[in-house]
Parts: sequence; C-alpha cells; structure tokens
Amino acid sequence: MERTPDLGALSALTHVAESGSISAASAVLGVSQQAVSLRIRSLEADLQLALLVRSARGSQLTEAGELVVGWARPLLAAAADYASAAAALRTGRGRGLRIAASLTIAEHLLPEWIARWRIEAGAGGAAAQLTAANSEAVIAAVRAGGADLGFVETPAVPGDLSSATIGHDQIEIVVAANHPWAGGTVTAGELAETPLVLRELGSGTRRALDDALAAAGAPRTAEPAAVHESTLGARSAIMAGVAPGALSVLAVREDLDSGRLARVLIDGLEITRPLTALWRGASLSAEASALLAEVARPR
Repeated sequence: MERTPDLGALSALTHVAESGSISAASAVLGVSQQAVSLRIRSLEADLQLALLVRSARGSQLTEAGELVVGWARPLLAAAADYASAAAALRTGRGRGLRIAASLTIAEHLLPEWIARWRIEAGAGGAAAQLTAANSEAVIAAVRAGGADLGFVETPAVPGDLSSATIGHDQIEIVVAANHPWAGGTVTAGELAETPLVLRELGSGTRRALDDALAAAGAPRTAEPAAVHESTLGARSAIMAGVAPGALSVLAVREDLDSGRLARVLIDGLEITRPLTALWRGASLSAEASALLAEVARPR
C-alpha cells in the first residue's frame, strides 16, 4: 500500500514551484532552507521520482513535479478547509462567505483582500470558503448558488448576474530567456500563427488573448503547443522552452524581474482585461459587501 501523502512535503514542493526557489519557499513557510530541501528529497524518495531540477538560477519542476503539484493542490486545499472548519467548530462560528475566483485572482490578489477583510471583521467574523477555478466555472458556481461572490478575469461578463468592475489586468506574451523572441517585438499576425502555451478553454486569460487578436484582425489560427489547466503549469512549460505563452502580469512579474522569463511586445497591441466581481440578485450579504469594500479601498 502507498504511504499517506506527506502534506508538509507537498506544501514545500508547491511553494518552491510558485516562488521558483527553495530560499523563497523557506521564507514563506517560516522554516530553514535545509528543512524545505529535506522534505522535498523525502517526497522524491517516497515516490521514486525526481521532482525538482536544482540550479544556481533557482529550482524548476520536472514534468513529474508539475503533475505532483497539480495533484497536491486539492489535497492542500482540503486540509486548509479542514483546519478552517475545525477552528469554526471550536469558536462556534458557523457562518461563512463562499467565494469562487478564477485562478489568477485566487492566487495573486484574494489572499491580501481576505486578510484585510478578516482584520476589519475581527475574531467573530465570518470565515472565507474559497474555490479556485477558471472563469467559466466561477460564473456557473455563482449562477447555481454555490458561491455568494465570484471574481473573474474574462472580458465576457454575463448579463444575468450583478457585477462590478474592481480593476484591470494585463496579459503578457512571455518566453524563456533564451528564446529568439526574448525582449523583441512581433506582429499580431505572427503571434496568431505561432503555436503557444495556453490555458484551457474557459479561462479568462485565453479568452482575453483570443479576443484581442481577433479585434486586431489577426484571429489565432495555430493549434496550441500545450494547454494547461493551471497558471503554474503554463508558466513552467514556457520557462522550459516549450513555446511562447500568454499569462497575467500578476503571475509572471517576479519571473520577468529575475530574468527567468522575457517579455515580448506585440506591435500596436496591448492585451488588457477587466477584473470583475459577480453575484446573484440585486443585493449582497453584509459579509460580501464588506469584502468588496476592502477590495475597492485605496492602498
């Protein structure tokens, strides 16, 4: 029988994958670099697989590592839900704000928004129950009543739900640092005819790219080089040199600053998209209204 997954090791691997280095992951986890390395090596020994390629420039997932991180995410989310539910049971808090958010917002914006909202609410406030999915799945969850509040990045906002624009995001075309396009400029037509690393159908990132190219008179014609259901998977594939790709600047800013990825400009075209909050009906609950107020508060 396989051993029960070591959540600490899976968490360490996931944080290294997100941050790009063992040192950054150790800072986030509040443990030593040696402890992070030992947890990951133990996981590699249990699975009998190499999960990371370690180098002076950082640590990068192997193909097996990408799969393991993808499988780990729901386990870690379930563990966090368990801890939250246990805390609610101890304190008698049964209320919860059910939030569904597309992946870029869930990974890069919501943690800070929820933290500020919880500080304002105090110890007796409602708990946040977060589901991360692509934009189409978030819209479906709000429609079905499975989420009190949704956050999406897609340019196509449904008219049957109440909505508010809470900001804007930019989509970047990025390549591995040694790619011929690195630091250069291509036309919309060249981009449309090039196989790309893309997010799955239903993602706001892919919809924004396709809409922008179509509006520029150069609808995408090439088949994807690879399709990933997570920002992390797409980012890793681009960094490994599979093909150019399109990702939110929120997801690749640190990689661009460090030189792990390079930006490619599109002649005469910038790809932007709205960030939108969605809910059913005409009014919001007090908890949802308070969270939206924190989102809108100037920082």
